[in-house]
Amino acid sequence: MAEVKRVFMVEDDRNFGTVMKAYLEINGFLVTWVKDGMLAFTRFKESEFDICVLDVMLPNVDGFTIARQIKESNPDIPIVFLTAKVMKEDVLEGFRTGADDYITKPFDSEILICKINAILNRHKSSENKENKEIYEIGEAKFNHMLRTIEFRDQFYKLSPKEGDLLMLLCQTENKVLARDTALKQVWGETGYFTTRSMDVYITKLRKYLKDVPNVEIINIHGSGYQLRTSPL
Repeated sequence: MAEVKRVFMVEDDRNFGTVMKAYLEINGFLVTWVKDGMLAFTRFKESEFDICVLDVMLPNVDGFTIARQIKESNPDIPIVFLTAKVMKEDVLEGFRTGADDYITKPFDSEILICKINAILNRHKSSENKENKEIYEIGEAKFNHMLRTIEFRDQFYKLSPKEGDLLMLLCQTENKVLARDTALKQVWGETGYFTTRSMDVYITKLRKYLKDVPNVEIINIHGSGYQLRTSPL
C-alpha cells in the first residue's frame, strides 16, 4: 500500500482553498490547511509533512516569510508557491527562499498534481542517496563513513569537514551545491572566514580528484560549486 503523503497548505482564499484541499485529497494526499499567515509556522511545527504548498499574499505574514521560517526549521522539505503574484521579482524571490517550484494562478490542477508528485519523487531519490555510504565519483570510490577516496593506486584519507563537503557534492552531483547550504551544513555558519575556509577545502578536494577522468569540481559564479562527472 502506498504511503499517504502529507501536504501543508497555506491559502487564505476560502473558496480556492476548499477546492484545492478537496482535489489534493481526491488524489490521495492528506492535507492540513491554514488560512492565516500568522498561524502558519506554529501549525507547521505541530506535525510532520512531506511538502508545503504556499500562497504568497496572506493575512499578517506573507508566504515568503513563512517559507524562510520553514526552511530554517526543516531545510529539506520541498516547497511549492501557488500564487497570483506573477512579477519576475516575486518569482525570483520565491526561488531564493528555496522553493522547488513557483506556479502562478490560474493553473491546471492536473499539472499541479504531476509537479507535486515529481518533486516528491526527486526528494525521495535524494533521501535514498543521502543514506549511501559509498559514492562512485567517476572511476573513484568515496567512502563517507571511513572518509577515504580510492582511485587505482591512489588512496586519500580525508578530514571530517573534507568528507562532509565531498558528500554534499556527491549528493548534488552535476547540479549546483549552493555555497550557503554547504557552509551551514558543514561549518554551521556563513561568515566571511568560513567562506574562505571552504574555498581551501574545495581546492584540496580538487587535488584528490585531479587524476580521475571526466571529473571536476567547478565554481558556479555567485551560487556555489558543482561536482561534474559527465564527459566535458
